[in-house]
Amino acid sequence: MGIVKIDDALHEEVRRASTVMCRSINAQAEFWMKIGMLAEANPGLRFTEIVRMQLEAVPPALPDVAVA
Repeated sequence: MGIVKIDDALHEEVRRASTVMCRSINAQAEFWMKIGMLAEANPGLRFTEIVRMQLEAVPPALPDVAVA
């Protein structure tokens, strides 16, 4: 883990967004960094496509249950 120095105005934007998204300030900053990194690596994908791709990469939390 390290320390990242960011501008005070950007820190305030992260704080505001973290409140709305119910994330910690660090979790919000990590989310933005990850999405930004993926967007740079995949310039043809939209935000929703990147999020969908990330959701599909996570294994399901519960086993599939057959409904009778």
